[in-house]
Amino acid sequence: MYRINSLKNGLKIITAGMPHMESVAVGLWIGVGGRYEDKKSCGMSHLIEHMLFKGTGSRTANMLKESIEGVGGSFNAFTGEEETCYFVKLPSDYAALGLDILSDMVLNPKLDPDELEKEKHVICEEIKMYMDQPAHRVFDILGHSMWPNHPLGRPITGYIDTVKNFTRKDLIDFTLRYYRPANMSIAVCGRIKRDKILGSIKKIFFMPPKRGKFAYMPVRKANKGKNVNFFHKATEQTHVVFGFHSIHRTHDLRYALALLNVILGGNMSSRLFDRLREKMALCYDISSSVRKYAETGAFTVHAGIDNNRLAEASGEIIREIRKMKESYVTADELYRAKEYARGQLRLVLEDTAARMMWLGEKMVLEGRAPRIKEIFRGVEKVTAGDIKKVANIVFNKDNMSFATVGPARENVKKKLRKILTV
Repeated sequence: MYRINSLKNGLKIITAGMPHMESVAVGLWIGVGGRYEDKKSCGMSHLIEHMLFKGTGSRTANMLKESIEGVGGSFNAFTGEEETCYFVKLPSDYAALGLDILSDMVLNPKLDPDELEKEKHVICEEIKMYMDQPAHRVFDILGHSMWPNHPLGRPITGYIDTVKNFTRKDLIDFTLRYYRPANMSIAVCGRIKRDKILGSIKKIFFMPPKRGKFAYMPVRKANKGKNVNFFHKATEQTHVVFGFHSIHRTHDLRYALALLNVILGGNMSSRLFDRLREKMALCYDISSSVRKYAETGAFTVHAGIDNNRLAEASGEIIREIRKMKESYVTADELYRAKEYARGQLRLVLEDTAARMMWLGEKMVLEGRAPRIKEIFRGVEKVTAGDIKKVANIVFNKDNMSFATVGPARENVKKKLRKILTV
C-alpha cells in the first residue's frame, strides 16, 4: 500500500512501506528530460545529471560517494525523454541520510567550472562509445527518422558540438527553470517510518512555490510514408530496427498494446523469438518494446541478424507483424500474455528499488500512481479484438521507419525496399 502527499509548493511525495525488507530506496524525480531541449541545448539534462555528482556547496564529490557507499548503499541517476531521476538504495537505518544526500545534490549543486570542463570531455567520450555500438547507433538513426527536427528524435546524451559549448551559466539557468518543487516528485519505498520521512522532506523542501512553465514541443503529426535508412558499418552482423509511431501512455488501448508487445516480441515465448530464432535460426537476439510519452509513443522491433540473411529476416518480421493486424491472437496466447504481464509487475514490486522506480515514474509523469488492482483489471479486460484493433492503429503502412547498421549491399537494399510494406 502506498500513500501520496503534496506540499503547498507543489512537491509530490509517494511512500510505500515494505516492513519485511531490510533496505530503503529513495528517488528524487525531476519532470525534465531530453524532449524539453531545443537543438542548441540538446544534452543539457544529461550533462546536469552528471554534474550533480561532482559536489555541492557543503560536500565534495568524494564525500557524496563515501557517505552512501560507506554504509553499504549505492546511488545513481538517469535521464529520460521526459524525466530525470536521482536515486539511492541503502540499509533502512540510513533512509534519512539518503534523502539528505539526494536533496543536497539537487538543491545545492556546486557546478564547479573546472569539473564542468572535465565532465564535458567525459560525455563526449560517452557519445563516441555509443556511436561505436551498432545496437545503440541504430536506435539513434531510427529516432531521427521517426521524429525529424524534434527533440524526441535527438540523442539524450546530446551531440559533441552542443555539449562542448555549454557554459556554467547555461546549467544554472536550466536548473533554476526546471529544478523546483512544483516539478519534482519524491518516492520512498522499503522499511520506513512514514511520518519521520515526511517530516524530513517538509523541513528540506520548505521553499515557497515558484511560478513557471515546464513546457516541451508537442508532436503534432507523424511522418507519412515509409522511412528507410541504411548506415554502412563493417560489422559482423547487421542491426535492424523497425519503428512505428504508437499511442500515448494513458490511451484506452494501452493495456492491449502491452499485451500485443508480449505476444509479438516481449519474451522467449513470443512469436518473433520462436519464429526467427528457434525455428529459422536467423538471429541470436530479437525483441520488441514499447515507449510511451505524454501524447505519442513508439513501438519498435530490434534484431541482430546475419549479414547474408538480412532481407530474409526482415521479411519474416514483416510477416509476423502483418499477422497481428490480420488475425486474432489465440485464447492461449492471450491468457499467457496476461499472466506474464501480471507476474512481471508482481516480481518488480518485490524489490524496494524497482518499486520506487515504478511509483516515482508514475508520479512525475502522470501525477498519480494506479493501484495494482486497477492495472490487473485493465489487463484482464483486454480482448483479442482489442489487440487486433491496436495492431491496426500502430502497424500502419504510412507509419513505419526502418534503420540498419551494417554492411548491407545495394542488391540487399533493393530487396528490402520492396518487402517493407506492412
